[in-house]
Amino acid sequence: MERVSLPLGKALYESGDAMRHVYFPTDSIVSLLYVMENGASAEISVVGNEGLVGIAVFMGGESTPSRAIVQSAGHAYRLPGQRLKDEFNRHGELMMLMLRYTQALITQMAQTAVCNRHHSIDQQLCRWLLLSLDRLPGDRLCMTQELIANMLGVRREGVTDAAGKLQRLGVIEYSRGNIRVLDRAHLERLSCECYAVVKKETERLLPYLSPEPPAI
Repeated sequence: MERVSLPLGKALYESGDAMRHVYFPTDSIVSLLYVMENGASAEISVVGNEGLVGIAVFMGGESTPSRAIVQSAGHAYRLPGQRLKDEFNRHGELMMLMLRYTQALITQMAQTAVCNRHHSIDQQLCRWLLLSLDRLPGDRLCMTQELIANMLGVRREGVTDAAGKLQRLGVIEYSRGNIRVLDRAHLERLSCECYAVVKKETERLLPYLSPEPPAI
C-alpha cells in the first residue's frame, strides 16, 4: 500500500475502465459520477476517509459505468486491486467490513437519487455540503459553483441562487470558490431528510467512524 497525492479534478478511473487499484482517501474526497452521452453529469455518491474507491474489484465486476473524480484535493492510500480481492476471498473479517461499507454506499446512492428527484436545489446543496464536511477536517470547502452544479446535475444559476440564500442567512461564507460553513446546525435544519438518513445508516453499519464533528 502506498500513499499518493490526489489533485483536484484527477480521474481515478473512467467509465468502463478495468480497476487495477483501490483507493482509501485520508484527507480527500472522491465523487462517483454518471455521465450521459450529451455530457451532462450527476454525482451518485461521495467517498472520503470512511471508505474506499473501487468496490467493483471485490464485488466481481472489475469495472463500472461510473467515473471517479477527486472533488477535494488531498491524499489517499492506494492498494493493488488483486491484493484486496485476495484478502476479501478469505471470507474473514475484512470481507464483512467491505460488505457493510458497500451497503452504506448503496444507501447513499439510493438516497441521492430520491433527493435529486424530489427535493429542491436549496435542500440538495445543504445535503451535499454536509456530506462533504463530514469527510473533511475543519469547516472549509474549495469548490466552484460550476463544479457543484456538475455534481448535483443542475444549472449553475440554481446553485448560485441557493448559495446566495445560505450566505444571506449567515450559514456560509462564499468567495472565489472557497466555502466556509459558519452555522452547521442551521445548515442541518435547512437540509432535507436525506442527509440524516445516510448519516444514520452509515454510522449503524460502520461504527468505527470518528465521533460527531465539532459544532460550527
